[in-house]
Amino acid sequence: MKVVLFCGGLGMRLREYSDAVPKPLIPISGRPLIQHLMEYYAHFGHKEFILCLGYGGDAIRHHFLGAGLGSPADKETADWRITFVDTGIAANIGERLKAVESHLADEEMFLANYADGLTDCPLPEQIAFARRRRAVATFLSVKPNLSYHAVTTDTLGVVTQVREFADTDFRVNGGFFVFRREIFRFLRPGEDLVPDAFQRLMRLRQLAAYSYDGFWLAVDTAKDKQRIDEIVAAGTPPWQLWDAPARAALG
Repeated sequence: MKVVLFCGGLGMRLREYSDAVPKPLIPISGRPLIQHLMEYYAHFGHKEFILCLGYGGDAIRHHFLGAGLGSPADKETADWRITFVDTGIAANIGERLKAVESHLADEEMFLANYADGLTDCPLPEQIAFARRRRAVATFLSVKPNLSYHAVTTDTLGVVTQVREFADTDFRVNGGFFVFRREIFRFLRPGEDLVPDAFQRLMRLRQLAAYSYDGFWLAVDTAKDKQRIDEIVAAGTPPWQLWDAPARAALG
């Protein structure tokens, strides 16, 4: 399956990094965030990438072309195929996806990602779930990494319960998508994927969520970046499934 990566956003919540480099190029363990994500997909055999460029597009393009990634000299990425598509500085996710429709003409199903999160989710299981559900769109449903507490009150405003978010049933869209080609019928000019297209899909029961409670972390803020760096420093990062030691550590 081809993999669409939305990597054109401004990264406003991570300005201390994205002022200098676009968020997908934020360094993690010596490699940019987007390359970690691409190696995750390549580990499962998905090595055709469509990069939806916007803010910082030239820097992203130069990273891959200038560094020689995907060349015969780079054994790990020599069989990667990367297509760069300029999808606009101010475009939303829905518009970026619509802009690459012609590159997916022959795909019954394809993968997509916000390009700002990492996980150790077994991708074949998510894809198998999407096939069984036969939904037009399936996303990874995860528990958010929040330091806030969930509060429950009665009708008078008296607090009856305070819980860690991890102990609640609250879940979010983790940004790892499996789409059928029919998704393009639900995209309208100027509208976004979430919530606009997703609202149409929900009304037709064509939106599915694959729940996963393993490792997932979106790198949205400086605090998230710090946590990622701490995980790297502590040992084998759980998302690096392509490394033999990581696979052994995960059993």
